[in-house]
Amino acid sequence: MELESLIERVKSHPDYPKVGMILCHNGVVRETSRDGRHVSGLTLTVDREALEAILAEQRKRPGIIDVLVEIREGSLKVGDDVMFIVVAGDLRDHVIPVLADTLNAIKKRVVME
Repeated sequence: MELESLIERVKSHPDYPKVGMILCHNGVVRETSRDGRHVSGLTLTVDREALEAILAEQRKRPGIIDVLVEIREGSLKVGDDVMFIVVAGDLRDHVIPVLADTLNAIKKRVVME
């Protein structure tokens, strides 16, 4: 998983000249759960079919050129990168909500911890 390679893929998109913003998310395994309990790591599985459906849906939104996601599956330790999201689009008014909506949909429908 490399964030830079996702950004380079966006830059090679035929519609890249329309891009005014690339927004990135880098999710990391933290040492505490939401309720404050200590964690030593995370085991993650991914529903790839659900992920592709979400990406197809988000790419259709106004001003969006591309949405790319990489998620690491398996056993992860504290500090490991879990997920990269890259959203490229024309205006921040379009890009920021797509990043948030993509992240929330992935957490709800794609990853199982």
